[in-house]
Amino acid sequence: MEFIQAVLEQQPLMALFLTIAIGYVVGEVGIRGFSLGVGAVLFVALAMGWFAPKAAPAPMVGTLGLSLFLYTVGIQYGKQFFLGLTSAAGLKANLMALAGVLLSGAVSLLFVRTMGLDPGHALGLFAGAGTSTAALQPAVAKLGNDPTVGYSVSYPIGVAGPILFLYLAFILVKPKIEVRSGSGMEFIEIALRNPAFFGRRLGDLMATLPAQVRIVALRREHHNQPAPPDTVIAENDVLLAVGPTRSVLDQARKALGEAAPGRVAGDRRDLDYLRVFASRPAVAGRMLGDLHLPGEKASVVIHVRRGDADLEAWPDLVLEFGDRVGLLAHRGDFPALRKFFGDSIKGTAEFSYISIGLGMALGFLVGAIGIPLPGIGRIALGLSGVLTVALSLGNLRRSAGLNWTMPLSANLVLRNLGLTLFLAQVGMSSGPKFAATVADTGFLMLGMGAAVLVALVLPVLVLGLFVFRMPFDDVVGIVAGATGNPAILAYSNRLAPTDRPDIGYAMIFPAMTIVKVLFVDIVLSLL
Repeated sequence: MEFIQAVLEQQPLMALFLTIAIGYVVGEVGIRGFSLGVGAVLFVALAMGWFAPKAAPAPMVGTLGLSLFLYTVGIQYGKQFFLGLTSAAGLKANLMALAGVLLSGAVSLLFVRTMGLDPGHALGLFAGAGTSTAALQPAVAKLGNDPTVGYSVSYPIGVAGPILFLYLAFILVKPKIEVRSGSGMEFIEIALRNPAFFGRRLGDLMATLPAQVRIVALRREHHNQPAPPDTVIAENDVLLAVGPTRSVLDQARKALGEAAPGRVAGDRRDLDYLRVFASRPAVAGRMLGDLHLPGEKASVVIHVRRGDADLEAWPDLVLEFGDRVGLLAHRGDFPALRKFFGDSIKGTAEFSYISIGLGMALGFLVGAIGIPLPGIGRIALGLSGVLTVALSLGNLRRSAGLNWTMPLSANLVLRNLGLTLFLAQVGMSSGPKFAATVADTGFLMLGMGAAVLVALVLPVLVLGLFVFRMPFDDVVGIVAGATGNPAILAYSNRLAPTDRPDIGYAMIFPAMTIVKVLFVDIVLSLL
């Protein structure tokens, strides 16, 4: 054992990546559908740090990892975050989450006053119960490794506790959740029979249909053609309509005429379907309405697939690297369209290193600026400055010729790498002290961590389900965003398989991450 210990301490990078590998193996072990996921890296790192204390990597490794994690989260969720700050539903959801976060922080500080808990351990309990690595960082920077002990004790409760609460809420409420079938994009061919629309412009017709329905093509005199809004339609035209669900398309069919399956899709001479990757820098970051599609004949974008979701091709939809664009076009124009969009699968992993370099540099600069708070003094955002800047850039999408976004696949890789590096570094640095503390007060701190977690989750559930009587799939997304761990969001999607949990998570998670970081910063300033 001494030989293995010596090898690990002489090769800290080997020890770091061995810790990551073992951590992910442990994280994949499931018990009744529950697993620690990436959180297991922290516990393996604590064991590694206890066994080989000198193998701990430099703190800069953890700082870099957490910075990457915060930046990629902000870039992805910037638009949803600002929408949540401006919409009535988003403000209500953020206030619910804020109540839970602040109450959990108050409970953690209460233990300092009533039970003599070390302030570092208390802040670690707060960060761990909220599974917020971002909130742990400023506490570690000012108090050393004490907060990591509380964090590692309460982190498993922060992951498993909300899942248990959501399961009990599901059993208690027994919600009826309408699950959307299909891939998220449906098509229907409609023969125009309603005299009220004969001789009218297509744009006027679409104004009378459900908001999600678009007419993308029509068939007239045995030929298919794109359908711009100024097209004048006539009796017996066959319209190709696109919508998110079959039900809204059925509403359009009843208003316009009768179904005519195969009339448009069965003839590929004039229009055929083409799917291309958006990998050319000139199209990424631009709105569909600003694109001038090449080719001798007219083409039309009918949908965009981003990640696992189909998005409707409205003119204000902004393309991102790696999007798969579905078009109706003449086959002779296929080569020109492929060249125009780039159509390279490499686009799913490419992004601008100029934009990420400038964005993170600006984030560090903002984080270093001291902000005066009355009665407290000056505090700096620290690494939450990176998150704040990333949220702004993610909402902006593109400026001054720079595309701030990145493909979802590349975003997830960088995010998970950053989080993994941070957990491994901070765990390996804290291993010896963690073992000693848990041996003395482990069960007591576990109980305290559970109390902090209850204070975080219970107010959100009570306010959402019983006070505001919000839909269950909205509430579980808010709970996932307030607590923050992706495992909780994954379980929320299992209970409520709609897109509402993802939307709620996106609106809540960035704001509550900043609140948790600021809470820790303010407490440290007061101390």
